[in-house]
Amino acid sequence: MEANMDHPHPPPPGHGHPPPPHHSSEKTTAKFFNHASARRIDTQCVIATTLKRQYPNLELTIAPIYSINLLAFAAAGHATVTPLTEDLGSDNKYPTTLSTTSYIPPARRIDNSPGFLIKDIIFAKYLFTWQSKEFIVYIADGRDGASAYPQVKNNYILSPSTHLSESLLLAAGKWSDSLLNEIWVFDGGWWQKSRELWESIQGASWESVILDEGMKETIIRDHLNFFGSRETYGRLKVPWKRGVIYWGPPGNGKTISIKAMMKTLLDQKESVPSLYVRSLASYAGPEYALSAIFQKARQFAPCYLIFEDLDSLVSDDVRSYFLNEVDGLKSNDGIFMIGSTNHLERLDPGISKRPSRFDRKYLFPNPDLKQRVMYCKFWQNKLRGSEGIEFPDVLTKKIAEITGDFSFAYIQEAFVASLLAIARDSKEKEEVLARSGIEDDWERLTLEDSDGSDDGDDDGDDEDLEKYVLWVEIKKQVAILREGIEHED
Repeated sequence: MEANMDHPHPPPPGHGHPPPPHHSSEKTTAKFFNHASARRIDTQCVIATTLKRQYPNLELTIAPIYSINLLAFAAAGHATVTPLTEDLGSDNKYPTTLSTTSYIPPARRIDNSPGFLIKDIIFAKYLFTWQSKEFIVYIADGRDGASAYPQVKNNYILSPSTHLSESLLLAAGKWSDSLLNEIWVFDGGWWQKSRELWESIQGASWESVILDEGMKETIIRDHLNFFGSRETYGRLKVPWKRGVIYWGPPGNGKTISIKAMMKTLLDQKESVPSLYVRSLASYAGPEYALSAIFQKARQFAPCYLIFEDLDSLVSDDVRSYFLNEVDGLKSNDGIFMIGSTNHLERLDPGISKRPSRFDRKYLFPNPDLKQRVMYCKFWQNKLRGSEGIEFPDVLTKKIAEITGDFSFAYIQEAFVASLLAIARDSKEKEEVLARSGIEDDWERLTLEDSDGSDDGDDDGDDEDLEKYVLWVEIKKQVAILREGIEHED
């Protein structure tokens, strides 16, 4: 087919090529720009009417971009797409395409990336080829007025039959709703696929989480038993749904435990997808957001629905909408809700204390002495071989003893601040920061080598320990942090 679809050669019979367009007095491109620059009523009607006049022998199907993104479908390798232009003749005062280009900065400045550019198409025309069938596809922004919402950008698909267009839309829709090394994330008012979150949980493992072993086993059993007990719930004639809350002071493993469970569920024989709620912000309001969240969860059930920082998400003004989705007439079978909070007291009692919404609460307290020793040994392993840093076994227990009532996050800060103070130059400081992430490195900790037990070394006295620069510096940082904690209290 020629690049200019206005005057193609007649296609051979049976090849599925769209017939040539009818010669109308005004082309769609000209009509769009003429209409867009004038007072208007309904862009969609104007475009649809003009297309039917321009292509009377083709069937028109309109599909919103937010529902089905045909260009993304093609970019993933499932179809080919070629930009087309229209010969506007003497009416050439309009551009043949229109788009805006936005700059997206790099996610991390230290990566030295220039960032990247994204194009937002306002009007364009394409030849779209899928399974040897060819379609003419216009994309046009039908926003009427100055408001950015609601978005009404549409695919206008022209083909010899509605059946062909609908087959294309079904294939593209199924692809767009599937996950391939991605996690569904609700943010900004809609669901998005996140490859970054999927990658962040690949190293997560329960074996690497410092937690009371009994509590850890109970949590894992709680989740796995639920997803394996659908028939049992059915026999008991109770809804197959469950909710738990992780609560306790920040920095003690709630997020890492959620990641470990996400990975565990993905690795099951019948993989369980996770849906992560980042915010309830939506132009249509929290009621729409919560409806969209639970609609997606019901679609993907059995699934793991995550509300991190639950007290911030389900505030007083959205509580009734949340409860309506949890307790309403629609079935939530197969949905396991997990909520985490640093402030259980901020949750409405109807959420935190009533079973059938969140049935069980798990406290993640500040670590005890044994767990602090384990974490200090983790840092000892990280720093092994570091030039100028002596970290003998005796220091693991001594540092654990002076960090009582500290969370893991506070102990991490004590180590990072101490190492930065000891570091001699900027390069060394960069190395300290690069390996100080609790969530990344902690997950790779081998607990078999760090069981928290006493190695039998002589504890020595503090006077002997003063020869270790790490011990001298970490005592200073612990004192500073403890003063800050006391002021917070």
